[in-house]
Amino acid sequence: MIRSISKTMSFILRPYQDELVQKIFREFDSGERNVLTVLPTGGGKTVVFCAVTRDHNGGGTLIISHRREIVAQTCAKLDAIGMHYGVIQAGDDKKLRPLANVQVASVQTLHARAIRSESMALPRADLIIIDEAHHSPATTYQKVLEKYPNAKVLGFTATPCRGDGRGLGTIFSRLVEGPQVADLIDLGFLVRSIVFSKDVNLRGVETRAGDYARDQLERRMDTDALVGDVVTQWMKHAEGRTTICFASGVGHSRHITGEFLANGVVAEHLDGTTPKEEREAILARLAAGETKVVSNAMVLTEGWDCPSVGACILARPTKQMGLFRQMVGRALRPHEGKANAIILDHSGAVYRHGLPEDKVEWTLSPDDQAASPDHQKRQASSEMKLTECSQCGALRKGGLPCPACGFMPKRPAEYVCFSDEDLVRVGAQQRPATMQTRSEWYAQLLGLAQDRGYKPGWAYHKMREKWGDCPSMKPAPVTPGHEVLAWVRSRAIAWHHSPQNPRNQQAAAS
Repeated sequence: MIRSISKTMSFILRPYQDELVQKIFREFDSGERNVLTVLPTGGGKTVVFCAVTRDHNGGGTLIISHRREIVAQTCAKLDAIGMHYGVIQAGDDKKLRPLANVQVASVQTLHARAIRSESMALPRADLIIIDEAHHSPATTYQKVLEKYPNAKVLGFTATPCRGDGRGLGTIFSRLVEGPQVADLIDLGFLVRSIVFSKDVNLRGVETRAGDYARDQLERRMDTDALVGDVVTQWMKHAEGRTTICFASGVGHSRHITGEFLANGVVAEHLDGTTPKEEREAILARLAAGETKVVSNAMVLTEGWDCPSVGACILARPTKQMGLFRQMVGRALRPHEGKANAIILDHSGAVYRHGLPEDKVEWTLSPDDQAASPDHQKRQASSEMKLTECSQCGALRKGGLPCPACGFMPKRPAEYVCFSDEDLVRVGAQQRPATMQTRSEWYAQLLGLAQDRGYKPGWAYHKMREKWGDCPSMKPAPVTPGHEVLAWVRSRAIAWHHSPQNPRNQQAAAS
C-alpha cells in the first residue's frame, strides 16, 4: 500500500523521510514483522516514526524509549500533528489516557507497573515502536516484547548495533536504511566535521562489557595535564563555540568544568544525579549562549538536540563505534551561521572508528560487527591514512586537502633520465618557479596587503617565506586568487598554533 504521509501531516517530511516511511510500510505489507530503521543523529527519526504512527490503521500503537527526554521529544512531535495519545511515565500521571489509541511510554515505568507489579493493564497495541532501538536487547525491553507476541515491532536508531558492534538480528529480521551522514551533509541537513585528534595511552585499562572499565578509565583520563589540555585545545580550535564535552566520569567532568571556569570560560556540569529542573535550566543556558561549555558524564549521548552546539569534546575514550557516533552526532546539526562542527578528540576515537562522515556498513547478523569500509581502506593504505595537517593541526585524509585550512602538500616533480640499460628514477627534485609565476604571486600578495592595510614590507617577507627570494621589480597590485588566499590563510593558522607565537609561549609558561 502506498501512503502519502507528507500530505496528511501538519509538518512536511523531507523526501528521504517520506521514502523511509514508504519502505517501512512495504516491509510490513510483505509480511515482515520486525523491522529496524537506521537514520543518523539529526536525520529526524522521531518525525519518521510519528508519520508511521499517524498512518497506522490497526489496533493501537505503543511507542517506548528509555529516557524522559526522548519521551518528551516524541510527545512534542505528536502534538505537532494533532495526535491524541497517552503517556506512561513516572511523574506524568496527568497525561494518563488509557483509552487513547497511541501510548508513549518509558520502558522502565511500563515494565514496573504493568509487568513487575501488575498495577496497571498493558496498553492495547499491534504496533510497537522502539526509539533508540540499540537498547532493545535489555531485559526490560525483552519482557515488554514478550507480552506482545503478535505485534509488529519497528525499531529506530542511528547506531543499529550492540555495544560490541554486533548486529541486532536476534530481535529484528529486516534492516531499512536511510541516507548516511555524508549524504545528509550533501543535502544540507547536517554540517561537515573538522577533527583535531590525539591518541591516549590506555595500556593496562581493562575491558568490561565491551568497553573500557569506567573506574580505571576515569583514573587514567582525570589528570591535571590531560584536563588542562582539554581547555587549551578548545581555546586554540573552538573558542567561542557552544560546546558539549563528554567526560569519562562524574569527577572527571567536574574537573574539566572547573578548569574552564578558572580560565574565564562560562561552563557547567551535569550528570545522572542532576535534578530534572536544574538539568533543563543548564541546557537552556547552553542553547541561549549564556553558557559556553557543558560537560557531562554519559548523560547527553542520546535524546538531546541543540543545533547551536558547534563543538564536541571527546574526553571519554570508547571501544564502541555506536557510542562514538552518538557523541559526535550531537554537534552535526545545522544552525544559522554554523558552517561546520569542530570535534576535539582527546581519546583517539577517530583512529579507532573513523571520521563522522565515513560510510558504515551496518549488519543485523549477531555474529558480525558493523564496519566502515572507508576507514578500513585508509588503515590498509599508508597513503590514505588520517594525517595531521602540517599547517593547522586538523586531521585530513591522505591525498585530500585539509578541511580546515585547505592546505594540500604538493608532491615534488620527479625527473626520469634515460640510460642505455634501464629507466632510472632520480631523487625527487622540485622544478624552480618561473619568474612569471613569482611575479604573479608578488602582485597578488601586494594586492592583498593593499586591501587589508598591511605594511608595505609584508608582501616582500611573504614572498621570501614562500619562494626564498623576491623579484627586484615590484609589479602592480592585483586581486589575489584562491591559491594565494589559501596559502596565506594556512600560514596564519600555522602561526596561531606555532610554539614561536608569543601567545602560546605565555600559555606554556603559565
